[in-house]
Amino acid sequence: MRPVAKGDDHDDTWRGFKDAVNMTPSELDKWLQTDESKDAGQHKGGGESVGHESGRKIVGILKSTRDDLSDGDYAHMRKVTGYVHRHLAQRPKGDVKDSTWRHSLMNWGHDPLKK
Repeated sequence: MRPVAKGDDHDDTWRGFKDAVNMTPSELDKWLQTDESKDAGQHKGGGESVGHESGRKIVGILKSTRDDLSDGDYAHMRKVTGYVHRHLAQRPKGDVKDSTWRHSLMNWGHDPLKK
């Protein structure tokens, strides 16, 4: 995976996003309904976590056609790509299957255990 710079065009942003997000819309949607998903990440004042909210946006982006994506969608795609790259670099030692680290990444559309 390669990070996408802010100045990249939409094609580069799309490629980086598709490289970073390895979960399908249905996989991500199903994951977002779990307690593990809802518990992971930074919560804003006790509400929904930043990653969980991002996951819902990612599902919408994945279900959209490229022609329907807004500049805001592309900005979120760059945010997702950056998040995934940063957190993959922080992989903890040992088994990560049931870790908060993995659950947070999955909220952002990336399952590090998926082949």
